[in-house]
Amino acid sequence: MPLEKTELRKLQEFLRHSFGNEALRVALNPKNVESADVHFGERRIGGIDVDDEDGDRSFSFDMKIPVGRETLQEYLRMLFENDKLTIVARMRKADSVELNHGEDFLGVISADDPKGKSFTLQMAILDFDLEDF
Repeated sequence: MPLEKTELRKLQEFLRHSFGNEALRVALNPKNVESADVHFGERRIGGIDVDDEDGDRSFSFDMKIPVGRETLQEYLRMLFENDKLTIVARMRKADSVELNHGEDFLGVISADDPKGKSFTLQMAILDFDLEDF
């Protein structure tokens, strides 16, 4: 089912709140009405896909991060202009970390390659996450 305008607005507000930056913009993907592009200024930084399986509507935000593990937190803080973003180690997981905004869990950042030279942030957004937006 295609993304609706109200969903796009709510997703945009949710991401702005989550990352602490009003410059994030969510727009319908012109090539696929079941997905959206996430922009920061003029730059596309990621995408959102819809999942309608099991009768529940949810969304998945994916963002490629082109830096190594040693600069991951600094890169995200600089990108979103938010010093409250933190990287937290995951128990028994060496290939991924958690991204938090203060005390709030945002998503999992996984290594794209064994040497950890690039990463992907994956963030699940459930329909009830959008209720306040």
